Amino acid sequence: MCSIRQILAQFLGILILNVHLRFEFDSSINTVMEEISTDRLSRQPDNSSLPRLYMETYGCQMNIADSEIVVSIMQENGYSITQDTDSADIILINTCSVRENAETRIWRRLVDLKRMKKKRPGLLVGIIGCMAERLKEKLVEEERSVDLVVGPDAYRDLPGLITFARSGQKAVNVLLSKEEIYGDIPPIFQDPNKISAFVTIMRGCNNRCSYCVVPQTRGTERSKDPEVILADIDRIYEMGFKEVILIGQNVDSYRWKQNGDKNGYGFSLLLESVAVSQPGLRIRFSTSHPKDMSDTVLHTMAKYPNICRHIHLPVQSGSTRVLSLMNRGYSREWYMDRISAIRTILSDCAVSTDLITGFCTETTDDHQETLTLMKWAGFDFAYMFKYSERSGTKAASKLTDDVPDEIKGQRLSEIIALQNTLSAESKEMDLNTIVEVLVEGISKKSDTDLFGRTSQNKVVVFPKEKHRVGDLVMVKINSCTSATLIGESVL
Repeated sequence: MCSIRQILAQFLGILILNVHLRFEFDSSINTVMEEISTDRLSRQPDNSSLPRLYMETYGCQMNIADSEIVVSIMQENGYSITQDTDSADIILINTCSVRENAETRIWRRLVDLKRMKKKRPGLLVGIIGCMAERLKEKLVEEERSVDLVVGPDAYRDLPGLITFARSGQKAVNVLLSKEEIYGDIPPIFQDPNKISAFVTIMRGCNNRCSYCVVPQTRGTERSKDPEVILADIDRIYEMGFKEVILIGQNVDSYRWKQNGDKNGYGFSLLLESVAVSQPGLRIRFSTSHPKDMSDTVLHTMAKYPNICRHIHLPVQSGSTRVLSLMNRGYSREWYMDRISAIRTILSDCAVSTDLITGFCTETTDDHQETLTLMKWAGFDFAYMFKYSERSGTKAASKLTDDVPDEIKGQRLSEIIALQNTLSAESKEMDLNTIVEVLVEGISKKSDTDLFGRTSQNKVVVFPKEKHRVGDLVMVKINSCTSATLIGESVL
């Protein structure tokens, strides 16, 4: 029987060697988390003989993965990683621009760093990522505390830019690339518990949603070589990780083409390759786009039990009229068809979503359509936001942000209240069932309890007993809240 790599080689028409990558040094959508991530990157031992880097990451999973790439580049170029800002020689802030609130937090953080630089004149501060790309002029011309401004496609140049910044000049590289995928740079996976590792399968976005800055800040779509992805998966498994999360702005549009292939190697085939290559790993992916979510992907998920039964499928609005203004590329009916397909092909699959309320010209009827769609779909979880206009987008230049903030707030409150009800109903369906839980850590409320997630991405809390972080545990669900399942382990 042919191996998966032989099948892949035949498909691509090239010779692919079955090897594991080896590295000479030590070994993460588009959902915004709106907070500084717990710094997975700062848990490296501090080598005082080397210049010290402190990384701070805001935003989405893509930013976490990018920070792990940056750390890899910097370590290869003689930097150590510190978790102490007071001992850092350079502080890099990996930024998010999806919403105004994300940028506001970073501006506030720069005030703190400006005070720090006054006390330590030799300290360098760099803004990298999406905000660097979007607001480069303002950062370069007005923000004196910033020494480096580096876009998402210029991380390879960071060591040289830092050297230039030490001369007293601002170092800037915000050029976007049509090719950069960082495929030859092994990320420094830094989850200390070795639970989840992010693997970027593609970068950029070709969708032109009228409210979104991502195409401006991350450029056009380009996909990573599947063999490089499979090598990353092998390395993750060998390091002892339990779960891999395949990430991209729109994973469903992943497409690797070579040697004149017309159709190329798409996401469903990649997903199958990953599932087959390491059956002992849990596999997740994010984020999907409703217009590209195919039945083929759903059937692949149904075929392999190690592909988790959870899909994040942002709807944004339940109104076809508003979706058209958003340039989302699908209607209410199309989205409902995709949900119906998920329920039919994957009856045990959980679905989460993103929702924006108060978009330009949104009426009470449009808002009601969002509420009715939510009820019909029965989302397990949702990220819910008020619309905030972003300069440089089509919505900012062509549409009027005419829904009063008070109305946006009222509508958001209604959406949150409904989602709380839907989330509670979703959890109640698991009562008296037995679920498999991957243990992620100690419960925040009690050090005698553990917490983890089911295949459906639902959080479960249960007594620690003899179980440890990283274990797969069968848990009987006895009670729940709208956010958490509560149970006990069973044999």
